Amino acid sequence: MAQSATGVLAPEMQTARHPARWRQRDIGAVLFDLDGTLLDTVGDIALALNRSLAERDIPAIDLDVVRTMIGRGAPMLINRTFERNGRSVDESDRAAIFQRFLHHYADLHERHESTAEAFPHVGVALRRLRESGLRLAVVTNKHRSLAVRSLEHTGLIDVFEHVIGGDTCERRKPDPQPLQHACALLGVPTSHAIMIGDSMNDVSAARGADMPVLCVPYGYNEGHDPRSLPADQIIESFAELPPLLLGQ
Repeated sequence: MAQSATGVLAPEMQTARHPARWRQRDIGAVLFDLDGTLLDTVGDIALALNRSLAERDIPAIDLDVVRTMIGRGAPMLINRTFERNGRSVDESDRAAIFQRFLHHYADLHERHESTAEAFPHVGVALRRLRESGLRLAVVTNKHRSLAVRSLEHTGLIDVFEHVIGGDTCERRKPDPQPLQHACALLGVPTSHAIMIGDSMNDVSAARGADMPVLCVPYGYNEGHDPRSLPADQIIESFAELPPLLLGQ
């Protein structure tokens, strides 16, 4: 019997009650990126980053600039921050700043300061897919504990059976390993899964796992236009997803 991301048994997720298909391919599971796909979290990311930088007297990064730097997880964000400031940083300093970033991000939730919110139509679409019996999981490069916090804050945590974070597997997206791991946990072959994302990392990971990938046009994608991604299809909003997969 499967478990949700919170560890609650979820027998209703076991068998699809409505057949899902994508271009003649049976679909049993849908995997989702988090930041820029399900949730707009740039405010939380920027605040946690800048609080970490302030502790070292490093200038803050504007929110709009942070938006263009998001992708491949917080360690990469920290690297890009130092590159932007023309500073070098050794591995121990980078690790220390990363730990402070994790602390400040979690602290936003402890203090109820998080501004993260789901993009339009996300909640309704996810629940429609779950009601159909599809297996749902999040696959993100964000540290798993932070991803769970964001999903709890937005009231979406119980929709998912599993949350795969950047620290869950040995490798992160764009490597396909996290997607393959999610499918193994869900008991669904990768050939019967589909990825929903907003970046080249998601597209590359899906291609490596031999699964189709749909992308939204409003995500972060490391500052590049998501519409330029070589996805199987761009969906304008999550309102399109249930009809696309369920034919309803």
